[in-house]
Amino acid sequence: MAPIQTMATLNTRTVMFVCVWILISTTYSNAVQSDIDCLRSIKDSLQDPEHLLSSWMFNNNTEGFICRFTGIECWHPDESKVLNIRLSDMGLKGRFPLGLKNCTSLTGLDLSSNKLDGPLPDNMTDYINFVTTLDLSSNNLSGEIPVSIANCSFLNVIRLDNNRFTGRIPLELRQLSRIKEFSVANNGLTGQVPYFQNAPQLNYARNPGLCGAVSLRACQGSTKKTHMGVIIGAAIGGATLAALVVGGGMMFFMRKVVRKKKEEDPDQNKWARSIKGTKKIKLSMFENPVSKMRLSDLMKATNSFSKENIIGSGRTGSLYKATLEDGSSLMIKRLHDTQHSEKEFASEMATLGNIKHRNLVPLLGFCVTKQERFLVYKYMPNGTLHDNLHPVGDNAPHMEWWARLKVALGAAKGFAWLHHNCNPRILHRNISSKCILLDQEFEPKISDFGLARLMNPVDTHLSTFVNGEFGDIGYVAPEYARTLVATPKGDVYSFGVVLLEIVTGEKPTYVAKAPETFKGNLVEWISDLSGQSKLHDSIDESLVGKGYDNEVFQVLKIACSCVLPAHKERPTMFEVYQFLRSIGEKYNFTTDDELLMPTESGDGDIELIVARETKGRK
Repeated sequence: MAPIQTMATLNTRTVMFVCVWILISTTYSNAVQSDIDCLRSIKDSLQDPEHLLSSWMFNNNTEGFICRFTGIECWHPDESKVLNIRLSDMGLKGRFPLGLKNCTSLTGLDLSSNKLDGPLPDNMTDYINFVTTLDLSSNNLSGEIPVSIANCSFLNVIRLDNNRFTGRIPLELRQLSRIKEFSVANNGLTGQVPYFQNAPQLNYARNPGLCGAVSLRACQGSTKKTHMGVIIGAAIGGATLAALVVGGGMMFFMRKVVRKKKEEDPDQNKWARSIKGTKKIKLSMFENPVSKMRLSDLMKATNSFSKENIIGSGRTGSLYKATLEDGSSLMIKRLHDTQHSEKEFASEMATLGNIKHRNLVPLLGFCVTKQERFLVYKYMPNGTLHDNLHPVGDNAPHMEWWARLKVALGAAKGFAWLHHNCNPRILHRNISSKCILLDQEFEPKISDFGLARLMNPVDTHLSTFVNGEFGDIGYVAPEYARTLVATPKGDVYSFGVVLLEIVTGEKPTYVAKAPETFKGNLVEWISDLSGQSKLHDSIDESLVGKGYDNEVFQVLKIACSCVLPAHKERPTMFEVYQFLRSIGEKYNFTTDDELLMPTESGDGDIELIVARETKGRK
């Protein structure tokens, strides 16, 4: 009898296991299909005059194919579950996309700087229930802010500024205990503003009808409320002593509660908590000043890799600022997925650690623990070239010409060194104004120069893209879409777009001073002006009439040669550097620095040897 009962029990367990497996599989499959349906619906509902969503093709059954779509980040590159949607500054038109309802795993939504109009749906919880960052700023959205947003309890950031919202800000929003940033500036809102207990970063400016905040006028009836507040305050004062006594007894209990909530907080970095126990892991450092650092030191310096310490994020990983005990700072890059074993990663890092140049961000070391891979860089205090060229705020200072030229020349020198003199030669494949960092003297430092090689360990002289990705929108050479192959002239094109940014002050995907009828990108706008012999009209107005108009126009012409449609007609990166060097020679940007000199190799490619340049050499 016992064997029969045992068999019956096993059969029952087997059936239960199969049922659970089928249930999980069905749920997973539906979730994946719903995300595909979500993106298809979004594309169908929005107008895309600049054709920036052309990569959104749904004639593919490969797992994770939607993860290669422009602006889409997945939980895993081989799993069709959308994590973030970032479609900022793409000229999109239409209403708030209701297809978002099917992106059930979405945690970040950025539709800022587009031309969306109309009201938001009343039932916002159906669309952004698990979203932590909601950015709908700089659109033409109208109507009232839905009260239902108050039920989206995971929200950390809400940006609704620069729209046409009217009516009151729902006071229910103060229930959102996680809010760190809340901006509704430049709308037509009226009435009392909500009070956030956390005192987060707020911006209510340019809403004449709002009242109640420190920087706003007092609301009507506030005098009566003040008198009532005095009475209530007196009553409260009488109870203060008792409260202190009770508070003393509650303090220990509350500490336990707060600690428990923090541990259970689903918004925390679980991966960071999982490596806290690996305190004995040491960092492999290439330079002595921080050679004794351990993983635990990085954990402490980044507050366990808190989101508040993120200073940059891209397709290869997130960049954190780490503040050491002595007050100095480092940059720590956590890589998403290198597909390298620990041994392969260490070998690759040994190669990259020896790649040093004045215009490359110094790679100080690396760390490997469990499935995590970290790179340690020198900290760059002046941020990215992009942030300096496109500052936020009407009164933000413009980047001066000498600084722009210094950055252009130094960056060109760094890229030329990677292309021609570095061993092994490296194609960057993701050049943009965001990958050029600036030190305290505004000397440019190229970041992520080794990640193209690190992510795809093949001959980078002629290599395919990482996971089929093309790089940042607006910087990609036209031939890439046809061949899916990276070449040195593709990097030249991308750098040419950066030079256009430097000269015009415009973004690659959107030209603010172009006519409203113009729907193209920066390169297309320059091409149109060139055809009309009006190239001078593209120059940043802050640079005009300052005594260096000729220099600015010369850099503009170099940029135009870099973005020529036919890649064979573009100069090499060494030639670009030489052109810029001749323009900036009088500024003496280089002092006793290595100078790249061309020589012809047997296969006809330009290679470089290293000479020395003394200060002021002509």
